[in-house]
Amino acid sequence: MVNCCGLVTDKNEPVPLKSVEVEVKVQAHVATVSSTLLYVNGEERPLEAVFVFPLPGECALCHFSAKLGDTELVAKLQDKQTAREEYDDALSSGHQAFLLEESDQSPDVFQLNVGSLPPGESAAITLVYISELAMQADDALRFCLPAVLNPRYTPQDMDSSKMATVTSVPAGVVPYTLALSAHLSSPQPVSKVESNCPLEPLEYLNPDKTEAKVSLCSGHMFDRDVELLLYYQDAHKPTAIVEAGQDSAEPGSLMRDPVVMLSCYPEFPAAVTSSLASCGEFIFVVDRSGSMDCSMHSGKDAQMRIDSAKDTLLLLLKSLPMGCYFNIYGFGSHFEHFFPKSVEYNQKTMDDALGKVKGMRADMGGTEILQPLEHIYSQPCIPNHPRQLFIFTDGEVGNTKHVLDLVKLNVNSHRCFSFGIGEGASTALITGLAKEGSGHAQFITGTDRMQPKVMQSLRYALQPAVRDISVEWNLPDRVSVTTLSPPLKVLFHGQRALLYAQLKGESTGNPEGSVTIQYSLLEETVKNQLSFCLKPTGDTGVSLHRLGARALIRSLEMEERAGGPEAKALREKLLQLSLQSGVSCTHTAFIAIHKASGQTVQGPLLHRTVPTPRMFLRGMGPPVAMCCSAPMPPMARMACMPAVPSNSMARSMAVCYDACLEVKECCDDLDDEFSSDGVQEPESLTDPLLQLISLQKASGSWDMDSSVANVLGKTDDQLANMMPKGVDKAVWATLLALLWLYGFQLEARDEWQFVAMKAASWIQAQKVGCVPQCVQAGNALLGCQVQQETLGL
Repeated sequence: MVNCCGLVTDKNEPVPLKSVEVEVKVQAHVATVSSTLLYVNGEERPLEAVFVFPLPGECALCHFSAKLGDTELVAKLQDKQTAREEYDDALSSGHQAFLLEESDQSPDVFQLNVGSLPPGESAAITLVYISELAMQADDALRFCLPAVLNPRYTPQDMDSSKMATVTSVPAGVVPYTLALSAHLSSPQPVSKVESNCPLEPLEYLNPDKTEAKVSLCSGHMFDRDVELLLYYQDAHKPTAIVEAGQDSAEPGSLMRDPVVMLSCYPEFPAAVTSSLASCGEFIFVVDRSGSMDCSMHSGKDAQMRIDSAKDTLLLLLKSLPMGCYFNIYGFGSHFEHFFPKSVEYNQKTMDDALGKVKGMRADMGGTEILQPLEHIYSQPCIPNHPRQLFIFTDGEVGNTKHVLDLVKLNVNSHRCFSFGIGEGASTALITGLAKEGSGHAQFITGTDRMQPKVMQSLRYALQPAVRDISVEWNLPDRVSVTTLSPPLKVLFHGQRALLYAQLKGESTGNPEGSVTIQYSLLEETVKNQLSFCLKPTGDTGVSLHRLGARALIRSLEMEERAGGPEAKALREKLLQLSLQSGVSCTHTAFIAIHKASGQTVQGPLLHRTVPTPRMFLRGMGPPVAMCCSAPMPPMARMACMPAVPSNSMARSMAVCYDACLEVKECCDDLDDEFSSDGVQEPESLTDPLLQLISLQKASGSWDMDSSVANVLGKTDDQLANMMPKGVDKAVWATLLALLWLYGFQLEARDEWQFVAMKAASWIQAQKVGCVPQCVQAGNALLGCQVQQETLGL
């Protein structure tokens, strides 16, 4: 079922959130983010404002405060149910109250309740979280401030009352602004900063360029995720950073002891990156829910998400090595697969799959990924063909934690590569799939093309990976170590790992310690020994402690969801760790109460839901925004009637019935659009590159026919007249295709690299003796100057 629908327009509901100010402090691989949200009640009655918003999936939320005039309230972290009860009691007594809690189902969704804000008054809400920066393939560190939160689809068997209601408007009519500034500090010099949003010039704060600051240009509307790409020198250098504990914390606790963070980012030599496997079972799992019929971005001529996924499948199917196995799944409210089980890759199976890819539509309802994954894991693995999952989704999944639990349970039977499509894809889902599946995650946002990122991950899947990773500690007597992070099993080219550990005990002598990180890469063993001081001087903060606590909290939460006799003890341990570290978890919430001279509330407060931006479906636009990721069935529309709230979270589930009637007509149109009846034939490929690739055989060769000639911009006679004597037509056509790729499509090499490698291997297998003459004739025909060595021949 769809978990919510809602409508916010300028005509009927003023938005009390006026602005968002964000300060980011980056220290090497870690960002501390302070967000201040300014609320103003411009109405004549007290109101309650509810804001459901995204944060990075693996962040540690550690501070929440509210400023009312000159009064500042610092929220306390406590048991979630107790916090909810205190919040409701405070509102009933006429007090102002503030509640911040994490969603039970997805760790990247939070709900903020600003309760009983008097008429004409304002409140500045500040929340602080700490997050790791993800490493990109070009050695950049990626900071992302999520703005877009697409409502999540609730599976039929899940209690929708546990889902936070998301109210949203089309990105571009968001009624509040964003100001963001970032202070960067790193042991290595900062080379540059790039962004998907306009930035003020980068300003260096010291001569060696290890400190800098940057900010968004003024007047930025918070209508998209804000991405900063930070480039440091010597990015591959491993580090060990120690953070001192807090003297005020309980002896023996995590916050009292020092914590060390290890950074491991292996550099792969060219001999390794050029080595590719020729076996494997490749399973492509494609989201076909209704929201995949949304555009990739809001710019002109943006492609639909489902169409981009289909183009990507074409590339993948043409790039697979002969003799491997593959299958393709589509999922929505139900799922289907192209073949009953994975089939061997050859010309026939490739043609069969491509025919079915052409007919794929975003016509399968909601976003339920759990069942297709269960079906895949129930299939026996193929000996000597490692299973590799490629999952494509816009991330509008409600039961994120259950999905990740399933992937982790089956981690020993596969690797998982995940791709978040479009603005608002769940970071918890996309990064969690890759983390629990020992794979790699990619996000396709803004005007990014999906194909180069997916082909990059295919290269990772075919390349050797770092394995047999071990961490050995050399510490003084009476000092021991407790690992906070889960064991590290595998690292791919372009992947970095951060590991956290707690140092226990006191050393009376040597204040130094060291750690050795060892791993295998192909036949070589690599060792990195790092030394560190056990007692760093000065105020080192507690960021690493809280990230370490967050890593341990996530592991314990997963154990608790598995059930069993230890579940109750795990809950108590989680609660204690969360309260001790100040990092929220599923069992805790932040609450602040201002006991002003309020009077008991007579009747309900005005309820105002603050919208988040979302990418809206094709055919829809302002002023209506529909908050569902699939066509809304009639029963779901009836379910949008207002309900009597029983607590703060349930109160946020109330939605506007008139709004549902307003969007009903749009929903009916979308039902028709997403129906599988009367599906129109897909448009033919218009991209010359994809046209050429679509004509390639599974073996890597091309036939010499009119279709190939058209793509090359020549006639059949021109191809035939320039062909050297005695050369096979397929060899000539394949060599011409290679020359055209290198001569005219070099900027897109990331997309066709495997196609070209297969073609070169096929030509070499034909043992052609006149390749130099063919290259010379082909260059003359096409008007390019590509050397034979460039082609890999």
